[in-house]
Amino acid sequence: MKVIQKPNNARGTRDFGPKEMALRNYVFSIIKRHFEAFGFQSIETPAIENLSVLTGKYGDEGDQLLFKILNSGDYLSKVNVEDFELGSKVLMPKIAEKGLRYDLTVPFARFVAMNRNDIAFPFRRSQIQPVWRADRPQKGRYREFYQCDADIIGSDSLINEVELIALFQAIFSSLNLKTNMVINSRKILAGIVDTLGANDLFVSFAVAVDKLDKIGWDSVGSELLTNGFSQVQIDSLQKLFSFQGDNAAKIQMLDDFFGKNVIGQQGLTEIRSVLELSSLNGYDNSNVLFDFKLARGLSYYTGLIYEGKAVDLPFGSIVGGGRYDNLTESFGLPNMSGVGISFGIERIIDVMRELNLFPDIMLSASKLLITYFDENGQGLAVKIANELRKANIPTEVYPDIAKIKKSFEFADKKGIPFVGVIGEQEIQDNSIAVKDMKNGEQRVLSISELIQYLSDI
Repeated sequence: MKVIQKPNNARGTRDFGPKEMALRNYVFSIIKRHFEAFGFQSIETPAIENLSVLTGKYGDEGDQLLFKILNSGDYLSKVNVEDFELGSKVLMPKIAEKGLRYDLTVPFARFVAMNRNDIAFPFRRSQIQPVWRADRPQKGRYREFYQCDADIIGSDSLINEVELIALFQAIFSSLNLKTNMVINSRKILAGIVDTLGANDLFVSFAVAVDKLDKIGWDSVGSELLTNGFSQVQIDSLQKLFSFQGDNAAKIQMLDDFFGKNVIGQQGLTEIRSVLELSSLNGYDNSNVLFDFKLARGLSYYTGLIYEGKAVDLPFGSIVGGGRYDNLTESFGLPNMSGVGISFGIERIIDVMRELNLFPDIMLSASKLLITYFDENGQGLAVKIANELRKANIPTEVYPDIAKIKKSFEFADKKGIPFVGVIGEQEIQDNSIAVKDMKNGEQRVLSISELIQYLSDI
């Protein structure tokens, strides 16, 4: 007996039907519109990258989340028994040379290095594509998800950070989603550990602090103690991180804390400049919050970093980004500073759905369904549909000669807002009877009147 397999998705992945795609396309369209308004040029990169491109860019934890692709053919041909005994770090490079991209930024750095002679710098790039991470799936976290990135590379001016903050404000203003943008600088974090005399422990410090919101201070303190920080240093950090105040108060407190520490003062100068310039962008900006505890886990960040969060729903970050100075260097292109922002489309959609922020979106691509009673009506339906499409009115023809009730049920289920019916009288008059599916109103119109009517709606 043939076994029928129950269909299901791979863990951490999802299907998107027409209703879901209508919501997604609404958000995508707003993000794309603002990307274009700010002068970003669209690119795409392959889903598959050489692992040599991806590894070593995201830190040890990020490298563990890379989806690796087995070599085609006999992927064990280069492997011997000793490789298995030596473990995965030795075995993996011999059986998997490629992987799925973890984010869009590292492939972008590779793209820039390969196309340096064809790009006008500073280069404003936008990219909307899926990425993959072998993470533990949970609410708001998936293994396959889209990122919407905007980057400016080839300039170290802080105007670029200011532009990305304005882009953030513009997009969420259009989406009617209340958000906070939290900003910090990796230089401030470096200044903190340097002032405490723990400069060589910066990486461990940044990784631990990045988990603060998830695991709390006690667990972060324990991790820091394990990684070489003294109890005195940990106590100083706890006192520092417990400080409360607005942006100006935090800057003043850190100014006193850093004293003459060069790297820390550089970070404070950048924060001051970005906040001051952003105040001129025409938005309220009271939602731009300086938080020196923000770390961002990705190891390639070198300057300003930021995260966006929804105000009315505790859902984790929905936007992330920052300055990176050395990302293209490993691809043979040094001295190419960039800064980028990434909008987490999946979480943005989940938050908007939870808060009921989506407008009444037309679910069907078609604005009109044309139906009929017989073959004569069928011929006129084809003619009318063609004229409507030429007038840029999305139209479909019901394929079967069936009871009109069935056509109306079909349109209602699919979300088509208007149904046009062709009977004997309509054939004689070269007209069509149109029903508004929302309010039930009906009218008989000529083809030219129908085009005008649907164009005005």
